[in-house]
Amino acid sequence: MLFRTLKATWILFWAVLLTLILFLPIVIAALAGKRGDAAFHGTQIYAWIILKVCGIRLRVSGKEHIQPGQRYVILSNHASYFDPPALVLALGLQYRWVIKKELRKVPLFGLALETSRNLFIDRSKGADALESIKQGVAQLPDGTGILLFPEGTRSWDGKLLPFKRGGFVIARDGGLPILPITIVGSHDRLPKGHAAFTSGEIHIVIHPPVSAADKPVEVLMDEVRATIGGALEQKR
Repeated sequence: MLFRTLKATWILFWAVLLTLILFLPIVIAALAGKRGDAAFHGTQIYAWIILKVCGIRLRVSGKEHIQPGQRYVILSNHASYFDPPALVLALGLQYRWVIKKELRKVPLFGLALETSRNLFIDRSKGADALESIKQGVAQLPDGTGILLFPEGTRSWDGKLLPFKRGGFVIARDGGLPILPITIVGSHDRLPKGHAAFTSGEIHIVIHPPVSAADKPVEVLMDEVRATIGGALEQKR
């Protein structure tokens, strides 16, 4: 119990410290730049340190499937607080997050997310919220995609939850390819409902892009879910 408490305190300490140190540089970079790329690089510094101090090693497969300069709707499974920093470091491309609006209220962290041109969604507004996200995506700079977790929240047991339609509608209506991502091992490192982490490897599997053109949303959902879930079960 004492060891778990110390681990939880350790990660909380570094999260708060890095937020205090990097908040101002990220906000200044976001306000000074038109694209928000420099602010995104600031989040990569945050992610690298967090994973390093927790003893998390990243293994990345499939980077050859990413075409430089291409905008993607990136869709990934989600089972741990380690998923966002792992993705920020692993993918090597510019994107912005579609984030639940509640995170905007987190002191300093929420403001940094907002000034970095991430997109916030109010899930209680349904179709109106989705329409505002589509408008925000259309205004992003060339070569900048978006990343969503189609499950909508972290899985308790590491297995896939049902997918929501939003990300697939955005890809289809915006004419953007979907980049499916499978994160393997993050649930074992920091499960939902736990504050203590376990050092080890997280494997990011980047799959070939999926064209969203001329496909019903349900077909897209089934195809992407099979891709992400198949790799998750195989690697586990």
